[in-house]
Amino acid sequence: MNNNWINKIPPEWGHYIAGFVDGEGSFNVSLRKKPDHTMGWQVVLTFNVAQKESYILSQIKKYLGCGRLQCRKDGVCYYVCANPISLKERVIPFFRKFIFRSARKKQNFSIFCEIVELVFSKQHLNEDGLEQIIKLREKLNEGKGRKRKYEISDWINHKKENPQRLYAKPRAFRKELG
Repeated sequence: MNNNWINKIPPEWGHYIAGFVDGEGSFNVSLRKKPDHTMGWQVVLTFNVAQKESYILSQIKKYLGCGRLQCRKDGVCYYVCANPISLKERVIPFFRKFIFRSARKKQNFSIFCEIVELVFSKQHLNEDGLEQIIKLREKLNEGKGRKRKYEISDWINHKKENPQRLYAKPRAFRKELG
C-alpha cells in the first residue's frame, strides 16, 4: 500500500483534523440483518464527523481523499466514509500518523482498527469471527447516548436458529397421508 499521500499533508492540518475528530468524530460498526449473506448479517463500518461548519468537513474530505459530505435540513453537516477500502487505506493510516490525544478516542480507534482487520481477513463470514466482531463492537463507543438497532442478544438468538436451515423458510406442519 502506497502511503506517499499522507506525507504531503501539512502537519498543522493533520494535527488540527485529528484534534477536531477527537472531539467530534465517531468510528461505528453497525449490524444489518441480511438473509442473503453467509451468516445472515452484514457488518457495516463507518467513520463520520458532524458539524454545522461544512468548511472543516470539506478539509477532512480533501486531506483524507475519500468520503462524502451530507447536510441535514437543520443545518448539521456530516463527513461520512463507509467504504471499507477507504477506511483501511486512508482513514486508518491518517489517524495512525496523526494520533488522538484522548484515551477514549484512542481506545475506540484501536477497537475499530481490530474490527476492520477481522473484516478484511473475512472473519465476518464465519460464526466465531462474526461473534468476535460483535463482542468487540460492544466495547465501541460505550456510554450514554449509544443507540443500536441490534444488540449482542440479537446475535445470540440468531445463533440458536437451526444452522442447517439458514436459508430456508419455516415449514408448515403437514399431516402425512396414509
